[in-house]
Amino acid sequence: MMNDAKHGKSMQGSLFETDSTPPPAERVPLAHRVRPRHLDLFAGQEHILGPGRPLRRMLESGKIHSMILWGPPGTGKTTLAWIIAEIMQTHVVSYSAVVTGIKEVRDVMSDAAYFFDKTGRQTLLFIDEIHRFNKAQQDAFLPFLEKGQILLIGTTTVNPSFDLNAALLSRLKVYAFHSLSDVEIQSILERVMEKQEPAIVPEGIRLEADLLHKIALFSSGDARRALNLLEHLLGYRPWAKGEGPTAQDLEAVLQQKTFLYDKDGEEHYNMLSAFHKSMRNSDVDATVYWAVRMLESGEDPRNVCRRIVQCASEDIGLADNHALQLANQAWQAYEFLGMPEGRLAILQAAIYNAVAPKSNSVLQAYLAVTDDLRATRNEPVPLHLRNAPTRLMKELGYGEEYLYAHDHEEGTTNMPCLPAGLAEKIYYSPSGAGLEMRIRDKIAEIKRRKAAFGERTRPDKRSTEDR
Repeated sequence: MMNDAKHGKSMQGSLFETDSTPPPAERVPLAHRVRPRHLDLFAGQEHILGPGRPLRRMLESGKIHSMILWGPPGTGKTTLAWIIAEIMQTHVVSYSAVVTGIKEVRDVMSDAAYFFDKTGRQTLLFIDEIHRFNKAQQDAFLPFLEKGQILLIGTTTVNPSFDLNAALLSRLKVYAFHSLSDVEIQSILERVMEKQEPAIVPEGIRLEADLLHKIALFSSGDARRALNLLEHLLGYRPWAKGEGPTAQDLEAVLQQKTFLYDKDGEEHYNMLSAFHKSMRNSDVDATVYWAVRMLESGEDPRNVCRRIVQCASEDIGLADNHALQLANQAWQAYEFLGMPEGRLAILQAAIYNAVAPKSNSVLQAYLAVTDDLRATRNEPVPLHLRNAPTRLMKELGYGEEYLYAHDHEEGTTNMPCLPAGLAEKIYYSPSGAGLEMRIRDKIAEIKRRKAAFGERTRPDKRSTEDR
């Protein structure tokens, strides 16, 4: 750590600082012990780190800029930050946004400015979970980034455009990390097994390639999860020389696959989006897949129900007026039954939405009105549609020439009900799907009745009341 008597401050712990009495190797998680320190050993992210790729060229040249590493857990974000620290060979400060407050941020920035003025070298600031910083904490970095006093590397598992303010994001390059493939994770596991270090792999113990492949499969693209599972498997029980874990041992350790799902992050919204769009696209199998995957991953069933109701209203509408009823009934059934019994009611409604005829005519009608509301004046309610509960209102013409529909044949008149400036507007145009075909015919019939309606007559007193 950097100390200076005049400055009176000290930098927080470096990534590479160790206690004078390091913990025994077996107490350090395997994922940390085998973390690569050189770019040549880094696995995955070929789209940004492959030969000739921009980030690879930047690291090889040593001309490194501030950046955000964004992607799912266990894809190498922190590992790459460590490798960058090795390349730069400068002072490094590391902390987690989960436990760091604004005071600590300002202290570190002050120390970084002092270090820069004294040595001319930047402080490499590594921040894990940077999306958890609030606006004030993020703003504290800006002047130091502008002056080049710090090099900021932040990692996040959520889309930075949602949680980082624009001023900070504009000064950082975002690199998107992808989940590792099963092949990439298996290669990491094979490399660990090949080392045969007693602190990692008991002497003489081997794992078949098929078993390593299963571990990779169950890790869902997360190398840290794969290494943790390997560590648990190797420590499951004492192994005699020449033997090793089997598929049955893996099942015992695994118990249940943990699905890749962040209920508060981008993956949550991605799956809800995929689910809704599958229903809209009438893809029954995809609808079932996404619904079950979310429910099995721990998604709040109410969120699934909410999307089913939204789809029934937005994408089906009056093409099938039973869809919205069934969606609400399924939600009610879930609230009554709970889980796991309620899952079938939810799935039933989702499948119904997928196979139902589709129409967004109701949505388009709503949007058409909102467009006119923005583009036209606030039209007054026509006098003949206004109620006249007082004498003054009657004298002002409220309710005059109102035509009471039930007083006329077939309950239809040609009385205009839109404001005068919008009299010829058509907002709702039913599609030819499902029930809306009949609604379209009904609207055409009503138009014919209005056209055939005789000359207006002044209604009697009874029909001028608001009914």
